[in-house]
Amino acid sequence: MRHSLILFLIVCLAFPVIAQTKRPFTFEDMMSLKRVGEPEVSPDGKWVIFSVVDVDLAANTKTPHVWVVPTAGGQEREIISSQDADRPRWAPDGTHFAFTSAKLGGSQVWIADFDGAAGAVTGVHKLTSISTEASGELWSPDGKNILFVSDVYPECAGSPSEVEACNAKKLEDAEKSKVKAQIFTHLLYRHWNAYKEGKRSHIFAVAVLPRGAVAAGQIPESAIPRDVTPGDFDAPVFSLGGQDDYAFSPDGQEICYASNHDKNPAASTNNDLWIVPVNGGQGAPVNAKNITADNPASDSTPLYSPDGKYIAYRAQQRPGYESDRFRLMLYDRKTGERRSVADDFDRWVDSMAWSPDSKRIYFSAENVGNSPIYEVSIDGHGAWPSEVVGGFDGDIAVSGDGQTLFFTRMRISAPVEIYKASTAIPQNACGVSRTSPRGSPSWYVTPECAMLKSESLTHMNDALLSQISMSPLEPFWFTGAHNDKVEGFLVKPPNFDPNTKYPVKFLIHGGPQGAWGDDWSYRWNPELFAANGYVVVTINFHGSTGYGQKFTDAINADWGGAPFDDLMKGLGYAEQKYPFIDKDRECALGASYGGYAINWILGHTNRFKCLVSHDGQFNTESAWGSTEELWFPDWEFKGTLYDNREMYRKWSPHLFAKNFKTPTLVVHGQRDYRLDVSEGLQLFTTLQMLGVPSKMLYFPDEGHWVLKPQNSQLWYKTVNDWVDQWTKK
Repeated sequence: MRHSLILFLIVCLAFPVIAQTKRPFTFEDMMSLKRVGEPEVSPDGKWVIFSVVDVDLAANTKTPHVWVVPTAGGQEREIISSQDADRPRWAPDGTHFAFTSAKLGGSQVWIADFDGAAGAVTGVHKLTSISTEASGELWSPDGKNILFVSDVYPECAGSPSEVEACNAKKLEDAEKSKVKAQIFTHLLYRHWNAYKEGKRSHIFAVAVLPRGAVAAGQIPESAIPRDVTPGDFDAPVFSLGGQDDYAFSPDGQEICYASNHDKNPAASTNNDLWIVPVNGGQGAPVNAKNITADNPASDSTPLYSPDGKYIAYRAQQRPGYESDRFRLMLYDRKTGERRSVADDFDRWVDSMAWSPDSKRIYFSAENVGNSPIYEVSIDGHGAWPSEVVGGFDGDIAVSGDGQTLFFTRMRISAPVEIYKASTAIPQNACGVSRTSPRGSPSWYVTPECAMLKSESLTHMNDALLSQISMSPLEPFWFTGAHNDKVEGFLVKPPNFDPNTKYPVKFLIHGGPQGAWGDDWSYRWNPELFAANGYVVVTINFHGSTGYGQKFTDAINADWGGAPFDDLMKGLGYAEQKYPFIDKDRECALGASYGGYAINWILGHTNRFKCLVSHDGQFNTESAWGSTEELWFPDWEFKGTLYDNREMYRKWSPHLFAKNFKTPTLVVHGQRDYRLDVSEGLQLFTTLQMLGVPSKMLYFPDEGHWVLKPQNSQLWYKTVNDWVDQWTKK
């Protein structure tokens, strides 16, 4: 009996330990996470709606739905589950919201009726049935119109019904034709992962009529979407995400949008801002006004102030350079004056939002591995931003009373959730000013005690993540190229034992003007790479963002110089600093510029046991002729291939093939038009002919990124198996 009691006590004491044991992160876990979209605050300030993408790995699908959560806090609820539903946007009266759905074939704009008392949807109906589909909808502040974007044939002209009939016929003819050939007359005939097929992105406006106002089969001309940006150009411009490149004026009578009208947009970053009346009718852009005509560089993401006096936007100064600093600008609608706000703020302005009183702008900006939210007054030219919310944040929204910020936040150990913070800060909360003195090294960082107190509003993934062992991001600094201080990061494996020697996955970021930080990724996830027993090391080499524009510019015309020096010195520093790193079992992996860096490493060092080159540039000469955004190589290599061939050859990995010895996995997608699949094929052919152990993973249905769930599963398995093969022997 006594022995049984002792055994019982042992089991009881052991059980809590067992119950609390967390497991390593798996790919299946990552696919089970809910992917939260940006917050949209209801006009009455009581609700936040947002989209959530669910991944079905077995079905190989990603499906968005609309959720709601009280702004005061509480349980999130799915309110549109019977169909796919994405990008919810409130009507001004808060009794409806618009969303996009492909429920009945092709993406269209739908309207949901919303019960504000119950926080529930009481009905939905389809608003548009345009043949060329609709996306990116936006409700006008006066509630009379909804904007959306559609890819149309620019030669279709006439009344709204004539334009629709023309586009529908062209689509039908193309579908039925046995000939699939295309004829190109200008560059940018394909972009990123798709051929343009003679179409342009245009903005349409459609009147929002009361339900039942239109009899079945009797649609009036006023209810047919009208093209408000006709012409043979994209309006808005192509974007990889982020804030919209179009916006309504507060009275709903005008829109501002970004469009590039240069003769050769493949070699130009000259996106200008245009304004046009919403109700100008078909052909309205004859009245369109270019408000940034004298800036030959990019102007984008317009946002009207609530009082209608200004348009805030982001601008660059150097034409042809897509990684120039994004400055915060103001356009005075009355005088036409344009001025920079906080011109000396040496970080890239990203997502932004106005305060309701039109006196301040909140914006996020990448800074040293994070993306805090800053606040700046628009009064005067000497305004200096102050950090008000720390972390890796974005997608900012402000409540109607201006008292609460809503925003998305992520960490390396958790995907996006929605957070909120009161805009009220106790004066001198910790005896310091919220804004550092002009020129101070700490200008970009505010003491935590003087920042807004934030809290998570959604908890979509807490239950799953509570079961998983993940390590925090550990920063370190070292002396890199040009004797500059360079930052690196380290992620430890789950159940870390400091007395164990671990192999290393050395990840190299793309861009090259990008950066590692305390953020989440589904495509290159450091936690997942560490999960099967690896230390993950990353370096923000010269060219990375978040350390000032001079540091970012340092990679121009020096692709294999300072960045390579930083990578080798940074890894060497980590090997010395962290005794648990096994420097004899290291594999380097990279994509895009990171893939280029891997190809450069192939010809310049044999220190790694293996390499993984994903969508990397192998031959800079051939890549110039097969890419689509020609402004990129023209800037990075100081001219076209024919103007400066020696610069291209200086930094081309293919010319160092005689040194290739490291086993290499090559990954490339057929639909990658940024770096053509021929770059990966050339690399693999070269490795095979040289007798270097190599393998190629080819995706016929992916572009620059691997996005389909089962393709992503194969990608992670193939990459991790390759690393295991060479580092875990």
